[in-house]
Amino acid sequence: MKKYILSIVLLTNLSLVALGQQPFVLKGETIHVSSPYVYLGYRSGDGSKHTLDSVKIEHNTFVFKGSIEEPVMAYLYINRNNRGMDDPNAVSFYLEPKKMSIRLEKDKFKNALIKGSKSQDEWAKLDVQKKAIRQEMEPVLDEYSRLNKRYMDADAELKLLEAKVKNLKEEAYDYRENFAPFNERMAKLDVEFIQKNPDSYVSSFLMQFMTTGADLDKIEGLYNSLSDQIKNSGYGREIAGKIHGIKNGSPGSKAFEFESTDINEKILKLAAFKGKYVLLDFWASWCVPCRKGNPHLIDLYTKYKSKGFEIIGVADDDRSQAAWHKAVDQDKIGIWRHVLNGLKFENGEFDRSKSISFHFGISTLPTKILIDPDGLIVGRYASGSETDTELDKKLAEVFGAQ
Repeated sequence: MKKYILSIVLLTNLSLVALGQQPFVLKGETIHVSSPYVYLGYRSGDGSKHTLDSVKIEHNTFVFKGSIEEPVMAYLYINRNNRGMDDPNAVSFYLEPKKMSIRLEKDKFKNALIKGSKSQDEWAKLDVQKKAIRQEMEPVLDEYSRLNKRYMDADAELKLLEAKVKNLKEEAYDYRENFAPFNERMAKLDVEFIQKNPDSYVSSFLMQFMTTGADLDKIEGLYNSLSDQIKNSGYGREIAGKIHGIKNGSPGSKAFEFESTDINEKILKLAAFKGKYVLLDFWASWCVPCRKGNPHLIDLYTKYKSKGFEIIGVADDDRSQAAWHKAVDQDKIGIWRHVLNGLKFENGEFDRSKSISFHFGISTLPTKILIDPDGLIVGRYASGSETDTELDKKLAEVFGAQ
């Protein structure tokens, strides 16, 4: 057993030599210090290793022992909750691999008497030379502190104001629910008008607003009831296009394989996600329910990512990319990929040729489309249609069986 212990000691010593480690001993004396412990922190010369040690103060003395490769700057303090350099009970100094001593007085750690370190003596001599300059610099530091405090106070006020604006915006949006019974009554009158007047241009105009979150069978039935003349009108052709888009973005259809540049300027191809379940989240930075739903999406992503689940955010913020970036950062949803819709507005007209939303028949936000590993749409969840409850149920069904 003794030989075994001796071998361990020899190996340990050899390892220390190989690493260039040398022992140090730091003996301390305290005056009026009531704290039970003192803490010592230091890094290796190359910054690759950080050591934090603590010892108990007994009879106003303490001893630190350890090993370092070379003299390093160390930080000694008694208050673990305040490690700032302005702490009167903290001091930085050069720790050397030899025997050293330090004498500390409460609230005067900066005046500590340190012996046994040539590097510390050099550091202290240089510090004395800088003292006059620091005294001249004090008014400048004071002014900087004043200006920085103004900035910090203003920043805190801004954050409070932003939070207040966010809450007011959500409150106003939520109040819109009070419109529902009135809108339902007016929508009923619109449907009755269309049914009674299939040859009226007013009917095709009214139908423009019915494709938003509407039941596909219902809107298609109304469209089929229109006369050929109204179907071939400008509004009629637009309705047909919207119905076609909704069908393309509904369960049973093959998902349109788009390609775009993501928020990090990297190419994103939907085809590259084959073999996984992909949720396309159509949203916008200005969309209140979209933003309110992001915490739930984060929960889903965290729960199912390891099982083959991905999310691609498609934002309607082509004309406000700064707001898009800010919303992704604020909501902490940069954990999945993000692209812009691709809708262009030039010369007073919208160009939908590269719009991702157009190919999926998106007419309301938020809308979520679930695509299976083969690229087939298996779920569509939007306002007035299926809710997050249905999405949760579908994902549990899909991944619960795996």
